[in-house]
Amino acid sequence: MTVIGLGLIGGSMAVDLKRRGFASQVLGVEADPVNAAAAEKIGLVDEVLPFAEGVCRGEIIVLAVPVGEAVRMLPEILDMFGGKGSGTEEARENPGKIVIDVCSTKSSLVRAAEGHPMRGRYVSTHPMAGTEYSGPWAAMSGMFDGKACVICDSAKSGQDALDVIEKMYDVLNMRTIRMDASNHDMHAAYVSHISHVTSFALALTVLKQERSDRHIFDLASGGFSSTVRLAKSNADMWVPILTQNRDNVLDVIDTYMEEMTAFRDAIATEDGARIRELIGEANRIRRIIK
Repeated sequence: MTVIGLGLIGGSMAVDLKRRGFASQVLGVEADPVNAAAAEKIGLVDEVLPFAEGVCRGEIIVLAVPVGEAVRMLPEILDMFGGKGSGTEEARENPGKIVIDVCSTKSSLVRAAEGHPMRGRYVSTHPMAGTEYSGPWAAMSGMFDGKACVICDSAKSGQDALDVIEKMYDVLNMRTIRMDASNHDMHAAYVSHISHVTSFALALTVLKQERSDRHIFDLASGGFSSTVRLAKSNADMWVPILTQNRDNVLDVIDTYMEEMTAFRDAIATEDGARIRELIGEANRIRRIIK
């Protein structure tokens, strides 16, 4: 298999799929020369190759780059599989090749592949796992164990391709869920994207108010650290996610601001009963998240 983008997600997949015997060889494609050298040195991949050669040699291509780059690359990779004449002969002669993406938004990607003669070779996936760290040094074994992976618009993918990719995620000890791309993007805005936006905003709020870095360091406890840790996430990944899922993210931000206003009003009027009511409503999340 070939992993394009040797950061946290791509690198972690490469490690476990090789270690657990799913892939006999893992090839890498990485635009950043420092990351490419590091990924090869620490053993995330067997070899780092140029883009076209990586696509040619891989049977499964994993797009693990920011979603804007993935939207650009996906049609080009499908072209190389066949149907539009822009790829290598070796790739076009292997109709069994599969390309997946692991991006956090899906609608723009499925639109990019819509109508392509090789659309059936593309499986749109989102493994719901990660940390606030990035780069090949952040890759870790076991990161996907026990997590969920969403497969989007599965009816448009070939059944053989789906079978292979579901087996791949089974090797990663993930449970698969199927939904359409638009529903995925709406749900992701609520359970993932808003968490990052609020973490970024909280970090900015504290950094503006606390003039001394020392005070933040001395006083920040577990609650603050766990809430704001996502503010360390990489802008190169999150800018395209938030812009491409703009409408859903704006809906969630508007709802979040309504709830923040409710808390503000109750606190401003010293309405303890209302504050208790709001906290009690929020406590219902315990039924979902243990």
